[in-house]
Order: sequence, then C-alpha cells, then structure tokens
Amino acid sequence: MKNSKPVSILSLIAIPAVITLGVTILRLEGELHHWSITFFNRAAGGGGALVGISWLPIIFGPYFALKLVGAGAGPESLGKAAKYMLLGLLVLIIGGVGEGICVMKLHNLRLALVAFIVMLVAAIIPRAGWRSFGNTLLAYAFAARIPVLVVMYLAMSANGGLGWGTHYDAAEPPFTHLPLGVKYFDLAIVPQMTLWIGYTVVVGALFGIVLTALFRRSRQSAAASSQ
Repeated sequence: MKNSKPVSILSLIAIPAVITLGVTILRLEGELHHWSITFFNRAAGGGGALVGISWLPIIFGPYFALKLVGAGAGPESLGKAAKYMLLGLLVLIIGGVGEGICVMKLHNLRLALVAFIVMLVAAIIPRAGWRSFGNTLLAYAFAARIPVLVVMYLAMSANGGLGWGTHYDAAEPPFTHLPLGVKYFDLAIVPQMTLWIGYTVVVGALFGIVLTALFRRSRQSAAASSQ
C-alpha cells in the first residue's frame, strides 16, 4: 500500500510520548513514596511492576499501525512486514540470550555489550517490511527511553551517590560500588539505548501487525458480505 499523503511522525508520537512520560513520573513517585510493591517494585530491574512503560508498546504499536493505515501509509505487503517483524523478534531473542550468558555465565561485560548492540539492530529490522511503521516505532522508543535516562542519572547521583532507593538507581553486584559514570553507562545508557529500544520496536511491531491483519480481514469480510 503506497502513501496517499505524508504522515508526520512527530505529531503521531506526541501524545503517546507524553503519556509515557507521565507513566515514568508516576512510577518514580510511587517508588519514592513506597507504594504497593506489586505496582511499584523498587528492586533492581523493576521486577515486572504493573506500573511501567514496558507495557505501552502493546497499546501504542497497534495505535501507530492503524493511524498509518488510515493515512494511506500501510505496508505494501503485510506478509513482508510480518516476516521482517519476526526476524527482528528472533534477533532480539538471540541478543537477549547472549547478554544473559555473557553476564551470568561468562562474566564478560565486553561480550555483553556486543549482545546489547545486537538487540539494537533488532529495532532496525522491521523497517525493511514497513518503513513508516518502523520509523514511527523507533522515534517513539527513543522518546520513551531518553526521559528514563534523565531520571536514572538524577536517581543514581542523588544523596552523594547513595541514590533514591528506587529501581532507577538500584544496582546488584558487581555494579554496586562502581564509580557513578561507569555505573550510569553500564546500567542506564547501554540497556536503555539498546535492549529497550529493540524491545519497544519489536513488541510494538508484533502487536501492530497482528491488529492490522485482523483489521484488514474484517474489512474484507465486511466488503464480501455487502456484495
């Protein structure tokens, strides 16, 4: 499907980016005030807390996809879009498994960095199947994660380096006693700008393409029944 009119990525991601920032602020507030651990887990990594921005690609992926389809910027081939999305998912999984092995088994942070970069590559792959959708998800991913970098720096550097006691500054060995700059690079910049960018794009693409396929099928069924 070819574009019938230009679509502004900035305008498309503006409201989702603001909502995502609001969730980040809400989570920080909840952790600072020790609200329910189910919703605001303060442990290192966050522990799958229910309030967090990692769930949002499930919502915004379909939102972006349907907006683009409605603007005439849908994929030329939905099958091709699905193929590259699955390839991106595979690369993301490979990178994640590699990162886990390098850190947990080999204790090799340099090799882990390579695995993180592989996960960033996963974010670029879906563009080959649906360029406008891939570009939108990439823009949203950075808009979502850059504020987290700011929060993590403020949290890690607070109280003379002792932090705020949130998951944004929590660290496990061997990162606990590292200098602030090294800790910030290892625990904030690297994962936020690689793993989480890849995750946001691939998960958003997965749910967006599935919903687009369902939407297209329902339209075809409606058209067939009206004949």
